[in-house]
Amino acid sequence: MENKRTCLYDKHVELKALISPFGGFDMPIQYSTIVDEHRAVRNACGVFDVSHMGEVTVRGKDAERYVNHIFTNDVRGMENGKVLYGMMLYEDGGTVDDLLVYKMGENDFFLVINASNIEKDWEWIQKNADGFDVELCNRSDYYGQIAVQGPDSENIVEQVLGLPCSELTFYTAKALACEEGMIISRTGYTGEDGFEIYASHGMIRVLWDKLMADGRCKPCGLGCRDTLRFEVGLPLYGDELSEDISPVMAGLAMFCKLDKPEFIGRDALAAQKADGVSRKLVGIELADKAIPRHGYEVLKDGVVIGEVTTGYHTISTDKSVCMALIDSAYAKLDTEVEIKIRKKVFPGKVVRKRFYDKHYKK
Repeated sequence: MENKRTCLYDKHVELKALISPFGGFDMPIQYSTIVDEHRAVRNACGVFDVSHMGEVTVRGKDAERYVNHIFTNDVRGMENGKVLYGMMLYEDGGTVDDLLVYKMGENDFFLVINASNIEKDWEWIQKNADGFDVELCNRSDYYGQIAVQGPDSENIVEQVLGLPCSELTFYTAKALACEEGMIISRTGYTGEDGFEIYASHGMIRVLWDKLMADGRCKPCGLGCRDTLRFEVGLPLYGDELSEDISPVMAGLAMFCKLDKPEFIGRDALAAQKADGVSRKLVGIELADKAIPRHGYEVLKDGVVIGEVTTGYHTISTDKSVCMALIDSAYAKLDTEVEIKIRKKVFPGKVVRKRFYDKHYKK
């Protein structure tokens, strides 16, 4: 089956981006270098095509009750324009997906899901709607999305795109008055201040062209999107979360509100919190400059205790670090471990998963 292409695909080709498959789409991995693009976001501004992401609307009399049923965070009494992060879970506590839930109005929710999970999530969302008075709509093919990220992003969105956004606080959103149904939120996946803009394919192309013509905003690919999110400890579905990795294992229990009414997977999570879990996601820092990669074995005294989920030599802090899922007995900070890289074993120690501090606007 051929990969899909986003509404900006031809723009990436014109810019001579390195294109590679991701989540069922042909996506730009880098335009110049991952290091240049990473630093542009940390120090100034970068723009990403994230049109591969999925969008689902939930409306109707039971919308709030239904979203709370499938979502680990608590949407009761959410203010209009607020955004929450959380997960959809299987009954056993495994993760269907992690997602953002936007409250756009009374009984009107906008769900943003991962590209690789769109079909699976859509089936799950529909399957679990029995008994709820809701209207569900998969809008993934309608919306394009760009992410404008970095310390200069507010000025650029206002001055170049003409979109007022300075009043938005972190994790809030608003619909813009236009026929396109445009939504702008102060969210992102980089650890920096930034905005995500959802609109029709035609409008996204117009906004992209304005940003490229202005020159203050560097086009960025999925390569640096991964290095940026990794440095600040944000998970990637398929690596740090999966049907086998629950939010409790991943250290994300704060996004699971066990005190709210029943939600799918709640009992399993409650049991995991009460009894503990066999594996935990940790950060590991190597003493060497060798780079730990996804799937590499983590050892303790020569015995395998887990494996790397994501690893890099960080661009912002110049350290060889990784996130790894390991036996809980070895998850305490400063525990000495080893990582097998090819045929050699390198010493390391357990550290916090956030390798670089976030710089969000409060």
